[in-house]
Amino acid sequence: MSFNDKMSTRSERREKGKALREQVPRDSHGVWVPSPDRPDPVSLLQKQDKGRLEHLLPIKYGRMLESAFTFLRGSAVVMTADLASTPVTGLEVKLCGDAHLLNFGVFATPERHLVFDVNDFDEVFPGPWEWDLKRLAASAVVAGRDNGFSDEVNRKLAEAVTDAYRNAMIKLARAPALDVWYFHVDVDKVLEVFDRSSRGARKSARKMVKKARGHTHEQTLEKLTEVVDGRRRILNDPPLLVRLSELLTEEQKAQMTAQDVEKMWLDYLASLPVERRLLLSRFQISGVALRVGGVGSVGTRCFIALLEGGAEGDALILQLKEAGPSVLEPYLPKRDYGNHAERVVVGQRLMQAASDIFLGWHESPLSGVQYYWRQLKDMKGSINVATLDEAGLETYLKVCSVCLARAHARTGDASAISGYIGKGNSLVKAIANFAVAYADQNEIDYKALVEAVESGKITAEKGI
Repeated sequence: MSFNDKMSTRSERREKGKALREQVPRDSHGVWVPSPDRPDPVSLLQKQDKGRLEHLLPIKYGRMLESAFTFLRGSAVVMTADLASTPVTGLEVKLCGDAHLLNFGVFATPERHLVFDVNDFDEVFPGPWEWDLKRLAASAVVAGRDNGFSDEVNRKLAEAVTDAYRNAMIKLARAPALDVWYFHVDVDKVLEVFDRSSRGARKSARKMVKKARGHTHEQTLEKLTEVVDGRRRILNDPPLLVRLSELLTEEQKAQMTAQDVEKMWLDYLASLPVERRLLLSRFQISGVALRVGGVGSVGTRCFIALLEGGAEGDALILQLKEAGPSVLEPYLPKRDYGNHAERVVVGQRLMQAASDIFLGWHESPLSGVQYYWRQLKDMKGSINVATLDEAGLETYLKVCSVCLARAHARTGDASAISGYIGKGNSLVKAIANFAVAYADQNEIDYKALVEAVESGKITAEKGI
């Protein structure tokens, strides 16, 4: 949004969005036809593997093989390439870039209140708001099929995504700017809407919240560390958790000096506000390990660092996650970020209602790899969508859609977006059409991966 746009009245910006319907009809968003020169999806996945830890890639593909839904989770690079050929309004927001329904969840604010929000920002980048919405709607259909729901129900789920997004965006477009910035989805409100949804959904939601409340830093320490001869150390559980000392060669150990480690630590601290630097100055790193998690990010360098303070039992675990180029970057105008980790951190701070106080970044002085930092599993929880019935999944998707609309309203022009969407169901129906068609495409691409594994083109290890 330009300076002149900011100075326009809300009604003027709303009319601007409405006028865009002439250039980009809302029903045009319902069309999905793969282009004749569409890249091979398996080749796109393999291209993204370049530079990753090769010994972990079979785990990634093993996880993607579990279902068409896990394939979708791990193939943001494929869907982004496809979205690049679809109509766009030109209204820009900070995109999550991977807004499928499992990239939302519960976590604690710095004040230790539980909220529900978007929680994955590896692909964050400025771009057209409708790309996030289409990915969320498509994931609704794919997840619904995974749960065995009918075609009619799955279309209804996709419609619920845009319907809830539209209604939230209209309200946010009318709200004062500070109210938009302060707006958050409190977990108690989430439980209330699930209570009204269905008995099964209520049980799943409460389990999600209970899980989040149990994920304290003390529980994380108990699960991932042990005390040997009076000293705490990270557990060794290959291949998913391996201490760094056992990964490095003797030559690498010799190259890594105390000054290198100190520079890494100081660079990370420099990315934090002053008061948080003071807090972390009371800790020192006593151990580091490679930890494997997720689906699509498997193979990237993801470490956990054990930090210990001066008192007995005074410790916490931070996660360092490699940040590379966003899958969105090849298809959108170039932006000048200090580095990819900074892009992720700044994007998260902009899009989330509240962010981890330890969120920061640094660049390795040895490898040049960029990492962002955050606390590991700090009161975080996610719902098991496989346990949700039709009403429960619809309720969950509506909550996700509200959070996505709020993130977009904070970083884009809510008035113009709401003006484009309108109060009717034109876009609701169109996005649902796209979601169903793209779910079909996702199944074709998933089968292509299955065939690539069966032919030996790709190696996969299941069950890890």
